[in-house]
Amino acid sequence: MAFELPELGYAYDALEPNIDARTMEIHHGKHHNGYTTKLNGAIAGTDLEGKSIEDILGNLDMSNGAVRNNGGGFYNHSLFWSVMNPNDKGRLSGELKDAIDAAFGSFDAFKDAFSKAAATQFGSGWAWLCVHPGGKVEVCSTPNQDNPLMPGVTCGGTPILGIDVWEHAYYLNYQNRRPDYIEAFFNVINWNEVESRYAAGK
Repeated sequence: MAFELPELGYAYDALEPNIDARTMEIHHGKHHNGYTTKLNGAIAGTDLEGKSIEDILGNLDMSNGAVRNNGGGFYNHSLFWSVMNPNDKGRLSGELKDAIDAAFGSFDAFKDAFSKAAATQFGSGWAWLCVHPGGKVEVCSTPNQDNPLMPGVTCGGTPILGIDVWEHAYYLNYQNRRPDYIEAFFNVINWNEVESRYAAGK
């Protein structure tokens, strides 16, 4: 089965004013769709065809640029859409809150660390909150479409929250004000989804 562009689960304008409808339309319908199509082309007829995206990325030959870039782009964006929600966002609580407090000291300190990782990622890339086996969490960033599932990436674990800091994710609305976009992202985080991912990954 070929990979398919996932549905958002909400309208393109649902995250306004934090993320504008036109950016969402282009980001999902053009960029993510492009990664999906190119990933399918890159794995067609190879032994990667039919494998899960997690299996593909976790055992990736990092010299395979087509699969690295497009597989990463497919996975990263799929996570990105799911960890945002305009309505039923929940709130940080339970074991994930305890893990964040243990790792960072407080939610505010975590927010600062995550925001710094996103703001200081040079050029294009992502910032992540990851969970390690046993439940410890870590913040890190990766360039381009790399992610913590890939071999040799400096931060490990399973991504449970990610923010896209490629310019196409925010430039129409925020221009060069990446920190403003990062601050707005915290208004739409779907903590129910992040907590579910934490429980599955620890």
